[in-house]
Amino acid sequence: MSGSNNSIQQALAAAERVFGVLDLKTEQDAERGRLELPRIAQSVTFDDVTFHYESQAVPALNDINLTIRAGEMVALVGSSGSGKTTLVNLIPRFYEPTAGRILIDGVDIQSYTLRSLRSQIGMVSQDVVLFDDSIRNNIAAWTGGTTDEDIVQAARLAYAHDFVERLPQGYQTVVGEKGVKLSGGERQRLAIARAILRDPPLLILDEATSALDTESERVVQLALANLMKNRTTVVIAHRLTTIQQADRIMVLARGSIVEVGTHDELLRRGGQYQRLHAMQFQDVPDA
Repeated sequence: MSGSNNSIQQALAAAERVFGVLDLKTEQDAERGRLELPRIAQSVTFDDVTFHYESQAVPALNDINLTIRAGEMVALVGSSGSGKTTLVNLIPRFYEPTAGRILIDGVDIQSYTLRSLRSQIGMVSQDVVLFDDSIRNNIAAWTGGTTDEDIVQAARLAYAHDFVERLPQGYQTVVGEKGVKLSGGERQRLAIARAILRDPPLLILDEATSALDTESERVVQLALANLMKNRTTVVIAHRLTTIQQADRIMVLARGSIVEVGTHDELLRRGGQYQRLHAMQFQDVPDA
């Protein structure tokens, strides 16, 4: 009986947590948007945006004011915990701002339906989501009415077609849970092919090459160059070599934007970006 009571108490504790999750409101229950978002034409604007995680007293983002113009490439850099990923996760409404607004073409994104908002956004991150399914179905995920020719063309632009053709079943090869049968660079190229096929006007790259070796990174960078053409792009990067051509670089520290400029401007300014650059390229004096 004593042993049974231990099992019962463990089950009760687990059940309490399970039912707590089941009772949470879904995104659909909380959704207030009614407008359909047309293709982004002008800008994405952060207007005095502040964000708190529930478990933290200090804000993850504090009074962010930022306008990303259509067709512009903006890079976010800073130390771990500075708020880069939190900032980009607010755009597809994975989180809601604690204060302030995010506007697309002058309209608060909370006015748009989640489905239409997220259909305009492509995300490629360090952690690629692949299903235990064929390469073809993984590329075509969330995209309806695509032909085999469209999928092959997307794979070519993502520099994935050659390695797919070498596989025993080609595009019908099953990649395993989370793509375990593929290398890191191959998984990234499939994620890029998926984004190319969706053709989103807004692209978010969250450290998409940080976990790759030099050779794989070079190929993935070529694929990303094809993906970023004629798109509004927000890039999070720790390797500063990947964002030197950005139209603007934003340096974040403790949830605030502390520096803005091009690569050359920020190096000349001698602030935090210059220190990050010096640490990466080891040109700091031995003192």
